[in-house]
Amino acid sequence: MGKIVAAMATMHAPQLFTRPPEEDPKQLDAGIAAMRKLGQVLDETKPDALVIFASDHMETFFLQSVPTFAVIAGERAKTAFAGRTWNPAIHQKLAEDLLEGLVRRDFDMTYSQDAVLGHSFAAPFEWILGTRDIPVVPIFVNTYLPPLPRPQRCAALGRAIAEIVAAKPERVALLASGGMSHYPGTAKYYEPAFDFDRWCIRELENSHTGSFLNLTPEQLDEVGNTEMLPWAIVLGAAGAQHMELLSYQETSHHGHAVARFHPGEKRNAEPSQPYEFQSHPFHYYDHPPIAAYRLNKLLYESRHKPALRQQMFRDLDAVSMEYGLGMAEASAMRAVFEFKHLDGDRPALDAEPAVKVGAHPVGALMAVHVLQQEKRAMRKPAVVSHDVALSVTH
Repeated sequence: MGKIVAAMATMHAPQLFTRPPEEDPKQLDAGIAAMRKLGQVLDETKPDALVIFASDHMETFFLQSVPTFAVIAGERAKTAFAGRTWNPAIHQKLAEDLLEGLVRRDFDMTYSQDAVLGHSFAAPFEWILGTRDIPVVPIFVNTYLPPLPRPQRCAALGRAIAEIVAAKPERVALLASGGMSHYPGTAKYYEPAFDFDRWCIRELENSHTGSFLNLTPEQLDEVGNTEMLPWAIVLGAAGAQHMELLSYQETSHHGHAVARFHPGEKRNAEPSQPYEFQSHPFHYYDHPPIAAYRLNKLLYESRHKPALRQQMFRDLDAVSMEYGLGMAEASAMRAVFEFKHLDGDRPALDAEPAVKVGAHPVGALMAVHVLQQEKRAMRKPAVVSHDVALSVTH
């Protein structure tokens, strides 16, 4: 009989790798120390496989295909971020059995054998998995490109995964990578909903799992926590639980949380308390409008094509014409290229002009970071490769 031997959750902030000067290094180090404690959980429980649920930041799936859930079932989990690579072995038998079993249970799963993973997987590989010889199964969850799955649907997926694991021989550890509150690429970037984070932590610590699972994607969007959808999968698989918070850091733009879920409800739990949502009609993350396809395509391709970035630096107007941008979109790209904060660290503001005319906030933010990084490299006297790393501020 198979068994889920550990259930955990972690943030994956890219600043852990890039260490930008505006970050408090003590906060980053506290998060890393907590992630290493999750690595110790792997030592204690000795799983045969580590299943990681994480999101995509328009690094892997965008424009051509946007799955709700996707299993990576290749030979290795090819991962690249900030000039580094990770390639842990994938537990192919478990990956294929999960894929087969979930489809048989009416979950329309996507799968890939060669997707390149981003920083939401890189951080767990670096500080939780480390050098441990434990094969992984990466599973994507759509958290930024509506329509998003409901937390209850994610929990149902987790329960189905628990059923499949129970019928297999492997001991399995589950890890959610994502959250807590942050609004990458939006005007609210520096105003996280820390009050929601504290409420949610308290509810989960006191076994009130339903308080979180019964939320809607729109409510999670309001408080900057759509990235907690991977947590919902782990909570569904874990069943009755009480959370142990290992670390929570309120950075200037992001709630960094690391936690472990223990079986069974908490004894003498405090009563549940509701959270008051504003329920405003505005969404921070919407389905990208078809009318902005060309703009989103340019921003996306600029992250992956060094020659295109150089062409943009030489003649942005010509590139805008080549991509068929309208006047408002071309004007927004010129505003983005002003690089008002090139020597500072507030790239969300630089992405805002493109977002206002239809660019997806996360995709625009990622593009701005790559362009800014390359521009900084061009200003240095030393010769720097144009193959810059994807340095993304969450």
